[in-house]
Amino acid sequence: MNDSSHANKPSILDSRTHTSAVDAVAAKTQDDSSALDGTGPSSTNELKPAKKKAPRVALLLVFAALVAAGFVWVLGRGKESTDDAQVEGHVVTVSVRIPGQIAKVNIIDNQRVNAGDILVELDLDELKARLAAAHADRMAAEASLALAQAQLAVTERTSQASLRQARGGISLAASSVASSKAQVEQSQADIATAESRRTLALKELQRVRELFAKGSVSQAELDASQAAADQSDSGVELARARLQSTQALISGNYGGVEQAQGRLVAALTAPQQIQSAQAQVQLSQARVEQARAAERLAELNLSYGVVRAPTAGVVSRKNVEVGGLVSPERPVLALVPLNDVWVVANFKEDQIGSMKPGQVTQVKVDTFPGRILLGHVESLSAGTGARFALLPPDNATGNFVKVVQRVPVWIRIDDAAGLLLRPGMSADVTVHVN
Repeated sequence: MNDSSHANKPSILDSRTHTSAVDAVAAKTQDDSSALDGTGPSSTNELKPAKKKAPRVALLLVFAALVAAGFVWVLGRGKESTDDAQVEGHVVTVSVRIPGQIAKVNIIDNQRVNAGDILVELDLDELKARLAAAHADRMAAEASLALAQAQLAVTERTSQASLRQARGGISLAASSVASSKAQVEQSQADIATAESRRTLALKELQRVRELFAKGSVSQAELDASQAAADQSDSGVELARARLQSTQALISGNYGGVEQAQGRLVAALTAPQQIQSAQAQVQLSQARVEQARAAERLAELNLSYGVVRAPTAGVVSRKNVEVGGLVSPERPVLALVPLNDVWVVANFKEDQIGSMKPGQVTQVKVDTFPGRILLGHVESLSAGTGARFALLPPDNATGNFVKVVQRVPVWIRIDDAAGLLLRPGMSADVTVHVN
């Protein structure tokens, strides 16, 4: 029984303690609420310092804001900045000049090359064969030209000789005709003479016969008269034959005249023959020039079989392997000259009013934090970036929303401080416009 009474005592004490704690918390809560309401005994004394501190804190905050704004204004005065900037450079696209098959590749990605270095080589066997064929065609054309020139020289020399010869032939034929006519007249005279002699010889023969019949002349005289008469007949026949021969000769001489006239007509075409020969020479010369051009083209194609670096730079986007087929419309690689880079900063249109070439700039490249590169404004774009977009905005459609445009500004780095800038790097640019 005593144990149980002793056991119950602590619980009673605990309950009393708990009740006292609850009462204390309630009293504290009431005091706090009274203080907030201003009805408590100490609320007035505690709120007076708080009310005095609030305006001071507000004034301090306003003053700090003004100081910060003034500091920012002083630091930003005469400067225009943008973080919409990037490093730019030339990207030289390299392509083959002729289609072909790759025989050798002398470069790898990200390799530095110098101007003139051999990058890619094509299979040259077919190109060499085409060059040999073009060379043979040129030699044949030159031989044809030499032949045409020789024929022109011969035509020019023989044409004058042929003309003179034809004219001489006409004169000779005309004189032959005149001579034949004279011979005809002479033959006719010879016939008349022969006939008169025959008449005389016949009369003489008749008289001798009468005398022989009377016995006044001898047989010898009769025979002599008969022979003279026969001879006169022969003379007449001979004269007539000569006349016929001369008349036939006249016909031949007339034919000679016609032939000489034909030769003269042919000789008179000498200028046309010379022109024809000259035209042939010109045609041959044109063929020679054509053959030379074809040979030169074949030489160029052979040289195009070796692709050289047009400029010094770093190999990028290599897209060629040995054995592959390439063509001019497909680039095989790109070269990026890292020694010629610049920065393009896109300023807002309300920032470039006082901006002009030559102004000093400060460039911070994200790749090299804490480093400031000095440069200058090289030029300003002729229009905003949106104006040169693939689909430029058209504000006349009725759905106009004013958007601040950006104008690209070219910044040239004066001193890269040994840093290697690569196209595409992001940068922050500040321009001193005063």
